[in-house]
Amino acid sequence: MRKIWVKVEPWDKEMVTTALEGGADGVMVPKGFKDKVKELGIIDIISEDGDLRIGEDVVFFTIKSGKDEEDIVKLSQTKKVILECSDWTIIPLENLIAKGASVITQVTSIEDAQTAFGILEKGVQHILFYPKNSSVLKKALAILRTNEEKTEIKEAEIVKITAVGMGDRVCVDTCTSMEVGQGMLVGNSSSALFLVHSESVSNPYVEPRPFRVNAGAVHAYTRVPGGKTKYLSELSSGDKVLAVDHKGNTTEVVVGRLKIEKRPLMLVVASVDGKEISTILQNAETIRLTEPSGKPVSIVSLKKGDKVLVALEESGRHFGIKISESITEK
Repeated sequence: MRKIWVKVEPWDKEMVTTALEGGADGVMVPKGFKDKVKELGIIDIISEDGDLRIGEDVVFFTIKSGKDEEDIVKLSQTKKVILECSDWTIIPLENLIAKGASVITQVTSIEDAQTAFGILEKGVQHILFYPKNSSVLKKALAILRTNEEKTEIKEAEIVKITAVGMGDRVCVDTCTSMEVGQGMLVGNSSSALFLVHSESVSNPYVEPRPFRVNAGAVHAYTRVPGGKTKYLSELSSGDKVLAVDHKGNTTEVVVGRLKIEKRPLMLVVASVDGKEISTILQNAETIRLTEPSGKPVSIVSLKKGDKVLVALEESGRHFGIKISESITEK
């Protein structure tokens, strides 16, 4: 999962407040300002006298030549290494990532941050952002936090929908209001997940609850940050899950609570890339999947041949972590 530290030098209360409100993971401040940060909120403090001490827990490394690469790889195993380099063409960041170095890249613009996070597709996982002002920081955090992980979305064709009886269903109430076209990825298999739409649309039965996804049965998987999955039943208040839109853009959202209740269930089977995939959802008009256009579609109105959005992956998973192993789930 991405980490974003914000460099606040000289001290700037507005900048620290913006970092806190924008979801930054830490602030680097001058010595002597640790208590002032704590008065504003809870966040990692990087300083000579901070929670993470510069020179002890966190070190700066100035790259001079390709010979430094191995030293950086070793150092990053025990300390948080912030890289300093005037010309990245001398020491490509790709080399360090390929060698497994866990490093922090300094950036001064949104564009540089996006480039760092995208190198070798995997990208660096940690940046130190030195913004010009709080307006730039606010915009950068909004962009970087909204598109943390890009998910490939595909069209699947409905094969059948069948009532299967009673079971335990999970409603996930998040701390974020989702929009039309946005929901959570849920499925019977960790490698094949349906985009279950949020309750962000009006209907004759209940008022919109845009923070909620009526996600599916307790056994189902859902996508969480860091390329992992969890069973719906494993989620709890304070956990983070991924909200995904119909274009594959993702946003980390916090779980506020779960509602697990016995409800009539429905099996949804669809075909994509020559194979059948499935999920089990509550049998109700208010439960919706997502059409390719982003429009929510009630599962009770779906029929054979209709198209809905899904996310696939080739790798299997072990305890929710992606692995290079073939696993069959039926």
